[in-house]
Amino acid sequence: MPDFIQKKDLDAAVKALKEKGKGPEVADVVLEKINEGLCVQVLHVGPYEKEGETIAQMLSLAQEKGLVCHGPHHEIYLSDPRRVPPERLRTILRLPVGPAR
Repeated sequence: MPDFIQKKDLDAAVKALKEKGKGPEVADVVLEKINEGLCVQVLHVGPYEKEGETIAQMLSLAQEKGLVCHGPHHEIYLSDPRRVPPERLRTILRLPVGPAR
């Protein structure tokens, strides 16, 4: 989320979603800062089920550059899967890396 989004904004969104009948899991959303440092990042185009192939390529590139993964990857969804066919979904995949020791 952008820095200008605060807890009060999240609370208002959760309240609005609950009023629209969404399940209690909407209250599980949290705001957190991620300080990853150096990352391998790619725009994955295609279904979520094929992200593993892309992550494998990212790990291979990191290894070629003498880097190792030092945390879980995360995803930034750019497409709405309710409106975009799976083959056109766009997701940024980001994998924190650092020097091999």
